[in-house]
Amino acid sequence: MIRTEQASSRTICVNCGVPLDSRHFDESNVVEAPALGRRLILAQFVLPPQYCGVLEFFAQFTNTHAADPGEVRTPTLEWLLLINDRPLYPYVGFRHILNPWGFGSYQLNIRLDEGSRVEFGVRGVAASGAPPAKPPLQVGGRIMGRYFYNPAYGDPVRQRF
Repeated sequence: MIRTEQASSRTICVNCGVPLDSRHFDESNVVEAPALGRRLILAQFVLPPQYCGVLEFFAQFTNTHAADPGEVRTPTLEWLLLINDRPLYPYVGFRHILNPWGFGSYQLNIRLDEGSRVEFGVRGVAASGAPPAKPPLQVGGRIMGRYFYNPAYGDPVRQRF
């Protein structure tokens, strides 16, 4: 397909609108599973001042899922995807593996405002129903995306007008 659209600036991608000089972030961690009532942040990234961004992927890991890919339920774990301490809908309180670590996952395109903090975590919760025969001993989380300078938040030439 031939694209005939023109970008407003030569440095902006015509398809997605993200500056071509954007930088990538990729944060991850694997730790022991949290105890009941304990919350752990597995991966975190804070955009620098005057930078906006896009959250593109997140991935989850448990040792039980790694051993048996059919083990997608995590009844004793509640996964958290937060932007500036607020849950990101529709990723609220889920208790299963949505995006397994090491496999292709569904891409997100969540816009991140200037200076945003992205956190991916997990909380130990009481099992709904029967507890799992093999509760996870290790959990992991990964977040990936891009960030770029936004002149609306810091361009001294623009602010003179």
